[in-house]
Amino acid sequence: AAEGARIAGASRIIGVDLNPNRFEEAKKFGCNEFVNPKDYDKPVQEVLAEMTNGGVDRSVECTGNINAMISAFECVHDGWGVAVLVGVPNKDDAFKTHPVNFLNERTLKGTFFGNYKPRSDLPSVVEKYMNKELELEKFITHEVAFSDINKAFDYMLAGEGIRCLIRMDT
Repeated sequence: AAEGARIAGASRIIGVDLNPNRFEEAKKFGCNEFVNPKDYDKPVQEVLAEMTNGGVDRSVECTGNINAMISAFECVHDGWGVAVLVGVPNKDDAFKTHPVNFLNERTLKGTFFGNYKPRSDLPSVVEKYMNKELELEKFITHEVAFSDINKAFDYMLAGEGIRCLIRMDT
C-alpha cells in the first residue's frame, strides 16, 4: 500500500501497525510517519483525524482485521476521503459503522488483486519494474530453500518479514 502511494506521488504516507519493528522497514516504501494504535487511549481513527486536520484523503487496509477495516474507513476525510479494503476478513465478521459516515460522502471500496486486469494491466506493472519505478526487491526480506518452507511460515507468523522467497531445491 505504501509503495503504491509512493508511486502515485503521495507526499504524506502514514503507516499504522501494532508492530513497531515494522516502521523502519516501512520507510523503504515511502512511509514518513508512523502510528501504533497501542500508544493511544483513543481509537486510531481519531488520532489520524487529528494528525491530518479532519482525516486522510486515502486509506488502505491490508490485514483483514475487521477493526482495522472500520478504522481505515472512519479515518478518511468527510467529503472526499476514500478507504480501500484489501485484506480478507473472517467469514463471520460484520462491518459496522454509523451510517452518517456514508452520508458525509466518505467512500468505501474493496479490491481483489488491485483491480488489475492481468492481460491489459500487468504489462504496465512490468514496465514500471523494468524502469526501476517499482522496486520489488525490497519486498523480499527472507529467502529459504523449499526444504525449509516451514521457516517461511515462522517468519510470517512472527511478523518478521514482508515476503519470503522460496527457492526450489534441485
